[in-house]
Amino acid sequence: MVTLKQLARELNVSISTVSKALNNSEEIGEETVRRVKELAELYNYKPNKVALSLKQNKTKTIGVIIPNILNHFLAKVLFGIEREATKLGYNIITCISNESLDKEKESLQILANGSVDGFILSVAEETQIKNEVDHFKKTISQGLPIVMFDRVAHDVMCDKVIVDDFDATYNATKGLLNEGRKRIAFISNIDQISVGKLRERGYAKAILENHDMEPITLIIKKKDDHQKKIKSFLKKNKDIDGVIAADSSSGIIAINTAVNQGKKVPKDISVIGYASRADSNHTLPRLTTIRQHAKVIGANAAQMLVHRLQNMHLNEDVKTKIVKTSLVKTKSILKENNP
Repeated sequence: MVTLKQLARELNVSISTVSKALNNSEEIGEETVRRVKELAELYNYKPNKVALSLKQNKTKTIGVIIPNILNHFLAKVLFGIEREATKLGYNIITCISNESLDKEKESLQILANGSVDGFILSVAEETQIKNEVDHFKKTISQGLPIVMFDRVAHDVMCDKVIVDDFDATYNATKGLLNEGRKRIAFISNIDQISVGKLRERGYAKAILENHDMEPITLIIKKKDDHQKKIKSFLKKNKDIDGVIAADSSSGIIAINTAVNQGKKVPKDISVIGYASRADSNHTLPRLTTIRQHAKVIGANAAQMLVHRLQNMHLNEDVKTKIVKTSLVKTKSILKENNP
């Protein structure tokens, strides 16, 4: 394999000149840059990335830790991270915590040993339940910045990318109230994590502002039969005429169960859920969704981390980026212009 030294010898210039020319340094004249690049291309020269990272103390690699690769939203965020990181000249190494605190700690420890320049991650469910954050603080103290997305640890001083979970759920609930719905329920199987709690609070605030109404909630645990729980809940509460679902599966099951129980959507009941366009195709009529724009979240996280890595010397204050959700209305709710 040809080296910088060999290229320099053949061109009768210094190794430093070859290196700067390949990196488009303004110190090197256009003709020299052209000659260097032509010879490098002729010999199919590739820089030694390992040696370069040792010299610069940079790997140009980002560690990404996500709780669940089967989660459609998290997978799309990962896609957004990888695509944006590539544009910015970075590679990614992905680890899956599987919602485990120990696995999350292990992933941080392994990758922090010189493999990556920083991390993008969503906090594992067990980590949020136990409220353990020292492993994040230790990583940051080692000079490895972290950007958290979606599920974040508020006690950790780092950049974050979140969506407006509280406001989005509050506004969706208010929308159903404005339709004239009198018995709106909230269904969730993510109450253990931060985003689930925020969504429930947004719903509760909208309901409690309407003084003649009380919150109606169904919290589903992991061990529960999701479909059976919702079926029983809707059968027991026949007067429910609106549903806000904190997650895609709850929204899909709720609307399909209501239809199977003989209710007409949206005449008898309106349903809104946090879900993607693909998820809404699993219901008839299609589920009205709160779209989180996962790829945008991923792109923002990558941009924030690369900016942090390139400006470490500035010691900038940490920032939180809020990505606005979109309410995508379908025939599962009444349209505002309907009588």
